[in-house]
Amino acid sequence: MPVWRWMGNSLGRKLTFIMLVTTLIPLMLLGGFAYVISSKITEEKTEQAGIDTLRQMDGNLRFIIKDVENMSIFLIGQSNVQQYINSVDDDVGSQTRIRSFMTNLISSKEYISNVEIIPANSNPPLSTTNLYQSDLDSLVNVREVTGKMWTTLYQVQNYAGNQRVISFIRPLRSIDDYRNLGWLTISLDEKVISRYWSEPKLGDGQGTVALLNEQGIVLSATDKSWLSQSLNELMPGVLSGLKPISFGVLNHGEGRAKKTILYFREPLVGWVLVGVIPFDLYSAQNRYILQLTGVAVALSIVATTGLILFLIQRITNPLRVLTRLIAKVNPEEPLPLYSVASSDEIGKLAESYNMLGKHIEKLKKQVIRNEAHKKEADMRALQAQINPHFLYNTLSSIHWIALMNDEKRIADMVGALSDFLRFSLNKGKEFCPVHQELAHIKNYAQVQSIRYPDKFDMDIVVDPELRDRYMLKLLLQPLVENAMLHGIQKKEGKGMISVYVEQKANRMSFLVLDDGVGMTEEQLELIQNNLNPPDGELYPDVSYGLRNVNERLQLHYGMDAGLVIESRLHVGTRISFSIPVLEGLHENHDRR
Repeated sequence: MPVWRWMGNSLGRKLTFIMLVTTLIPLMLLGGFAYVISSKITEEKTEQAGIDTLRQMDGNLRFIIKDVENMSIFLIGQSNVQQYINSVDDDVGSQTRIRSFMTNLISSKEYISNVEIIPANSNPPLSTTNLYQSDLDSLVNVREVTGKMWTTLYQVQNYAGNQRVISFIRPLRSIDDYRNLGWLTISLDEKVISRYWSEPKLGDGQGTVALLNEQGIVLSATDKSWLSQSLNELMPGVLSGLKPISFGVLNHGEGRAKKTILYFREPLVGWVLVGVIPFDLYSAQNRYILQLTGVAVALSIVATTGLILFLIQRITNPLRVLTRLIAKVNPEEPLPLYSVASSDEIGKLAESYNMLGKHIEKLKKQVIRNEAHKKEADMRALQAQINPHFLYNTLSSIHWIALMNDEKRIADMVGALSDFLRFSLNKGKEFCPVHQELAHIKNYAQVQSIRYPDKFDMDIVVDPELRDRYMLKLLLQPLVENAMLHGIQKKEGKGMISVYVEQKANRMSFLVLDDGVGMTEEQLELIQNNLNPPDGELYPDVSYGLRNVNERLQLHYGMDAGLVIESRLHVGTRISFSIPVLEGLHENHDRR
């Protein structure tokens, strides 16, 4: 019998051969190459740790950039801001409300130094901070900005003294016709941002971190003497060595002045985080690793041969038992349990096998429970529907009688109600195009506007490319109803309900916004807890419609598609959710 076949018939023989080859020979060779290997390992470890540190710093930076972008979008869509930049009336009360709103918006964001709205009309700019002096005008003419941009570092003076800031500038456009009505600037405090470069420490605290813009100018750094300087001035030739990839490493200098340069690019705005580590940091670590490697090699060569047979026996025996158990698996029954006799890797493997069996059984029960919940949710969505033919015929008769008697308001109300109920049934279909869902809430709004004249206005903004995409039906109407009943009707005077539909990456984002009475933190917490209540803790009288929508979203699109509710007392409420972009009815809309 050939040697290879003889070895292949036994796991123990194969492991013995492999362990001898892969352990003894490398251990003997390791002694000669210990220093070279240890040096490379230390350098790579430090570089990888540095890259990981920069990645964590980039996570904080990305959060700030996204937060600023989202805040700017939110401010642009805010009804008071739109009214102020559209109107030529210099209303002091409106200015005070907007300034107070912006101040509250940034109150918990220490890194934001100032937010300023600059109208294109004659209205005065609105700012959260009174600036005594600013160098922004020497960098850019804000009124000539036509798109989003970030400035370089510049200095301002306010009541707190001198500050170095970086500003995000974008045009303020009308949400109705996209006209440019002004500009919005959001300034970041460099001193606050630079705290993110100090924790976690780079290179055991011996490294220096700097944030560069696309031109290589230092926007922020742990060494304040670097600020506003070009990286080429500080370290000639380094800037050209930064390759256009996500992250990388290069060396700069010679001898004791040699440094390791780490960089990590932020793709959102094209900025680069640069870390500088002195090369001397590696020497002390290399000496320790060299000594430790020499001792380990000597001991391992003596002990390895004697331990191989013992380890083979310890490994193969439990594996044989697991093999027999797995061979007896019955799909209709739970996995048979393995008795764990050790806490080593084999014991952990056995524990994982037992946990897998329990997890599979739990998943089976969860699938059954989810199917039952889904059917229950769908049934709740259809409970309010009655015999469509009788109802449609009756409503048509009422509509005709109203027209005959020249009762146009009654005819309009009955027509809108008929369309509303017809869509609710939708021939039993669960999905519909976005434009039908929007038409449904328009019919609802028309009925309510007749019941409550001059009580509210509705504004719907939708990305034209999403109008024919498909979505689960009857999602927006409960949200609009909630906004009107609990927000607008309890408010004195007329209110506004806004619906926004836009695409973000490969998902459709929906937002229902009202400027009603809002909620206290306690009311908001109660509603949020009731969206996904633990077993036995359901509050049937609290947010039934919202809970139903949230449950249908999660059952059809997954847990990340649930409702996100935000509200402030006397300010208003916003409810949002996002779902995957669906092309048509031929796609698998149901996750079952």
